[in-house]
Amino acid sequence: MKILKKEDWFHADGFPVCVERRDPQEPFGLHTHNFSEIVIITGGSGLHVTGEDTWQLAKGDTFVISNGQIHDYHTTDNLRLINILFDQDDLSFDFMDLPSLPGYHALFHLEPAWRKRHQFKSRLRLSSSDLKNVINLCDQLDVELENRKAGFRFLATALFMQLAGHVSRCYDRSQNENSRELLRIGQTITHLEDNYQQNVNLEELVGIADMSKRSFLRAFEAATGCSPIAYLIQIRINRASDLLRNTTQNITNIAYEVGFNDSNYFARQFRSYQGTSPREYRRRNS
Repeated sequence: MKILKKEDWFHADGFPVCVERRDPQEPFGLHTHNFSEIVIITGGSGLHVTGEDTWQLAKGDTFVISNGQIHDYHTTDNLRLINILFDQDDLSFDFMDLPSLPGYHALFHLEPAWRKRHQFKSRLRLSSSDLKNVINLCDQLDVELENRKAGFRFLATALFMQLAGHVSRCYDRSQNENSRELLRIGQTITHLEDNYQQNVNLEELVGIADMSKRSFLRAFEAATGCSPIAYLIQIRINRASDLLRNTTQNITNIAYEVGFNDSNYFARQFRSYQGTSPREYRRRNS
């Protein structure tokens, strides 16, 4: 099986986004890669193959292939697509309030994790007008990355964020019942992102998801790989890490600011997630 590496596809200057067009897409062979990609089907038809499952593709289908996922395209009939390759770990820009969109969590994180369970039925299928807008953004992004004129990093970043935001909003509007299930989980993640400083009540999350407690906990862990409380702690540690890197605030004050009521507990959790103490983390990253 082929393993596609970032250095073979991204520009040597290290900018973590690139555009690859397939017109048409030919069978490539099962492969995986150490980066992620947004796939936009712009025409034709074919089968998306993961090695275990096969799903039909049609114009407008839009989905994310995460780092490490195995896939290929078979039985193609003039299948045309645009791949937006990106390295999540190297994206140096702030996603600001994009995580406040349940569709962002659903499209970029939940649907890839639930693809087998939902048999690809929770994928996003863009309307004709939305597909036209997305292709236009891809065209502009492609031009910036091709020419690489002064300021291209700023403009390409803005276009990539606009693209990510647009498809996330499109997913938000989905009426597909399988998609709505993921959006309900996405809404609970958004609630955690927006209220990480507060004491979060499990019953409140269950109510947002409109599921039984048992079903919600099982679904949340299947989608994120951890429990809601572990996810909340991870958000708090990420926020604390930002403050340690970018401010001179007292560490105890940072602990309280991100939602911890005990600075010793904060220090233990921080070491568990970051592998070092808050003080040492600040020293290394200041």
